[in-house]
Amino acid sequence: MLTGELRSQVDKVWDSFWSGGISNPLEIIEQITYLLFLRRLDDLQTLEENRSARLGKPLAKRFFPEGADSKSCKYEDMRWSRLKNMAPQEMFNVMSDHVFPFLRDIGGDGSTYSKQMQGARFTIPTPMLLSTAIDLLDQIPMDDRDTKGDLYEYMLGKLASAGQNGQFRTPRHIIRLMVELTAPTAKDTICDPASGTCGFLVNASEYMRETHPEVLTDATSREHFHNSMFHGYDFDNTMLRIGSMNMLLHGVENPVITYRDSLSQDFAVEEEKYSLILANPPFAGSINIANAAKDLLAIVNTKKTELLFLALFLKLLKPGGRAAVIIPDGVLFGNSKAHKQIRRMLVEEQKLEGVISLPGGVFMPYAGVSTAILLFTKTNSGGTDSVWFYDILADGWSLDAKRQPLLDLEKLGSSPLKQLSEDEHLKNNLPDVVSRWKEREGKERSNNKTAQSFVVSKADIIANDYDLSLNRYKEVVHQAIEHIPPIRLIAELKQLESEIQQNLSELEGIVK
Repeated sequence: MLTGELRSQVDKVWDSFWSGGISNPLEIIEQITYLLFLRRLDDLQTLEENRSARLGKPLAKRFFPEGADSKSCKYEDMRWSRLKNMAPQEMFNVMSDHVFPFLRDIGGDGSTYSKQMQGARFTIPTPMLLSTAIDLLDQIPMDDRDTKGDLYEYMLGKLASAGQNGQFRTPRHIIRLMVELTAPTAKDTICDPASGTCGFLVNASEYMRETHPEVLTDATSREHFHNSMFHGYDFDNTMLRIGSMNMLLHGVENPVITYRDSLSQDFAVEEEKYSLILANPPFAGSINIANAAKDLLAIVNTKKTELLFLALFLKLLKPGGRAAVIIPDGVLFGNSKAHKQIRRMLVEEQKLEGVISLPGGVFMPYAGVSTAILLFTKTNSGGTDSVWFYDILADGWSLDAKRQPLLDLEKLGSSPLKQLSEDEHLKNNLPDVVSRWKEREGKERSNNKTAQSFVVSKADIIANDYDLSLNRYKEVVHQAIEHIPPIRLIAELKQLESEIQQNLSELEGIVK
């Protein structure tokens, strides 16, 4: 966890960017990302140099070539360890005239991230701002995965107040809930086809470290973890750079984070490649059908992106693969042919397991749309006999634009450090969601439909035209109301009239 001092330093640099003329949070994070990447290259070369000196052998790999660039600047002078000691103006000149052309042309360490440096632009406006940013980042212990990961997450959290940029960030406690519900394993191949800052993939990697530590001790599992377990796609190059750095700083060396417009005809759908999909894709939008992938339109003929993404998930998953994805409520009850078609497919042809209703303010301050989490397994042969529903009323944070925590830190999230009381459950339902999800095949089946969670049979869902909205099945408890007999009511009204008349008489006497 970041110290208050470190947060204060990040805020100071953030304010410096803002006052220096860069007001777009994405651009600020992108510029800091370039600096972090440069420092990483220097750290890697230092490791190689130490190994070479220890073994008495030549360098196995150079990240900064020998010699100088075409403008006669030595590559050695472009290293972080040299730059940080330069005067601000000299540092600024080397960075803008030499380092960025080097990053664009060389690409660095051969990782997924390095391939995305082609569009790198240096937009830090002043030498002093550059110097301040480098001073801050140099104080971060880059060998501490938790600290550097928390630093980046803290910066990404500022996107939540970034207006139109907020759509790139799903609340981390909601992501963690979805990861815990799907419980990734060391053998999973995980994909987010609308990856943004890679929050789902980062959280899945952290879950793996916590629950399956053997993934990093076994050579085969470690190779899979670093190179082929995590896949993310986005069609925004800035987000690809930011998402890749987020993964890198959380200890995943070479995830597959690539450019792809997931719904476009220009990119062939990777059929049955992944065992787990975690996603919050763009929705409430539409695509030109002429540009949509034909194999997706064959599943559901629509221009609505939220329905096409569901079709995409079904294509991407291997048989037996599972998914936890966020969808707008309209998917659950929409009356169009396409809406009904995709719901029927989930119920009849796959195994729909859960529908979790999220509070309306969960994506505040930048969206108030009602959403839900769908949980399903791809079978291609049905398997749905009933569907588990849960109505989340509180996620631990206020549901207004401020999104303030309602409980102490150790009582937030889906796996709080301290057990919640009944009153605290009313402020944070997430641990209860995880607990009840595990019982969906057991005691949850006996819950009444007035409970916060309950099970609905497939027959009931079919009878309701595959409507999956929780309110279609939830029953409301009606409290008994005491009705006053008319005779008593008339007597009480006469008594009240008498008292009013008496009070008026007393007031007249006082006035006289």
